[in-house]
Amino acid sequence: MNKNPFSLEGKIALITGASYGIGFAIATAMADAGATIVFNDIKQELVDKGLAAYAEKGIKAHGYVCDVTDEEAVNAFVAKVEQEVGVIDILVNNAGIIKRIPMTEMSAAQFRQVIDVDLNAPFIVSKAVIPSMIKKGHGKIINICSMMSELGRETVSAYAAAKGGLKMLTKNIASEYGEYNIQCNGIGPGYIATPQTAPLRERQPDGSRHPFDSFIVAKTPAARWGEAEDLGGPAVFLASDASNFVNGHILYVDGGILAYIGKQPS
Repeated sequence: MNKNPFSLEGKIALITGASYGIGFAIATAMADAGATIVFNDIKQELVDKGLAAYAEKGIKAHGYVCDVTDEEAVNAFVAKVEQEVGVIDILVNNAGIIKRIPMTEMSAAQFRQVIDVDLNAPFIVSKAVIPSMIKKGHGKIINICSMMSELGRETVSAYAAAKGGLKMLTKNIASEYGEYNIQCNGIGPGYIATPQTAPLRERQPDGSRHPFDSFIVAKTPAARWGEAEDLGGPAVFLASDASNFVNGHILYVDGGILAYIGKQPS
């Protein structure tokens, strides 16, 4: 038996939407801890880009095309992974979208699309992997929640509703399947420096910070944006035997934002 409770040696981890960004950083950390990495994306070109990025890091990942909102496609994908790679020990529901639109301007179809990717998909993929986890006698499910699982903000009504729902789905999976030695927890990232948030961190022509950049740094006790790598350790912990009695918990990796009321204006 492995003496290191944080080791993922011999484990198969599926991280959805992990061609780049937060999912890629989590998958890389899990690979470094010994896990075999499986990921999906919605288009072959994204899967190919992901495979090339993993190969560059010396990681032999298994990439598949799958739309996680399509239940039949997900069931076929999970069956294929079980056949070609093995039974999934660790699932990270990472795939997600956000639409920043004021609520009164957002169509019901746009709202539904965000709910479909950010909440229905984790339900669909979890449901597909749980039966084999029950047979195997263990499993780890990690849902990528958000600070919007706790807080509201302008223009993100659908995202906040989905991520709040994902927090409660996490607690419910823990409640329903804990007796089968399946632990389901969430990670709530703070503001992370990724290519998508780069425009919000660009210096202004006069050399000053972007207003949103200043706002986030002032709201964060750590006084910085998070890096995608900051999520690797928490993810490995929640995927490993070190967290076998941690269930239904959301671990916020936010530099302390949720603990902090903020500075008084000068």
